[in-house]
Amino acid sequence: MFDIPVTYSSTYKPTGSKHRARAAPDPPPLFDDTSGAYSSQPGAYPAPGADVAFSVNHLLGDPVANVAMAYGSSIASHGKDMVHKELHRFVSVNKLKYFFAVDTAYVAKKLGLLVFPYTHQNWEVQSSRDVPLPPRQDLNAPDLYIPTMAFITYVLLAGMALGIQKRFSPEVLGLCASTALAWVVMEVLALLLGVYLATVHSDLSTFHLLAYSGYKYVGMILSVLTGLLFGSDGYYVALAWTSSSLMYFIVRSLRTAALAPDNVGGPAPRQRLQLYLTLGAAAFQPLIIYWLTFHLVR
Repeated sequence: MFDIPVTYSSTYKPTGSKHRARAAPDPPPLFDDTSGAYSSQPGAYPAPGADVAFSVNHLLGDPVANVAMAYGSSIASHGKDMVHKELHRFVSVNKLKYFFAVDTAYVAKKLGLLVFPYTHQNWEVQSSRDVPLPPRQDLNAPDLYIPTMAFITYVLLAGMALGIQKRFSPEVLGLCASTALAWVVMEVLALLLGVYLATVHSDLSTFHLLAYSGYKYVGMILSVLTGLLFGSDGYYVALAWTSSSLMYFIVRSLRTAALAPDNVGGPAPRQRLQLYLTLGAAAFQPLIIYWLTFHLVR
């Protein structure tokens, strides 16, 4: 056998060498770690705002809640597409566009009016040449943009709440969304029947009543969101405030529409029916809001 000499490159280091390169020290952190909201010392008090920060981080960081929100978003989008498809078959698109003629300024002012309507003075819907002004030009005009967006937001918030409570499932979220929509449909049908029985001659159409009934979703969102952040006590406080504000808004809006020029000076029994119809529609709002939201806050 021939002996073959073995040569090593100048950069080769035998694996058995006792000299090893020292690991470079870790670079100093760019920012101090301030994630610890509570002190480790016994008896220490939590940092200010730690409870709220923990609640918000818990809501946003729960993977089950994120999945629930994503599924709720898909349900809401699919339902919205189906509604638009059916509306194009049975409803005049031009008439429907009136209720979606909104802008950012109108939406902001309308949300403020729904939350705090007590300082608003003039509740009459304005018109030009006997044609009602679109919502973006008249704050008192009803719209369907806010109810539609509020319904979608409610479904997403319900999915997140169910996910946080480990009770999320597609069937439960679908039942929650369909129940909220069914209550509004039944409320509109009841109002249409009441308007017919009370012989109210006004410009109130099915879309007007649907808009007024759909404004309750704004109060439902505020109640559930407050309950998730501050517990049941915050939920009941928000429920009381939003319910009273919505009742005041419904009474003033429907009462003004019912007291149109054609209805002024009518028989006393008919005016009493109109008053009962308005008060009944307003008194029914807190019951629906509570029924659709109480199971989401624990």
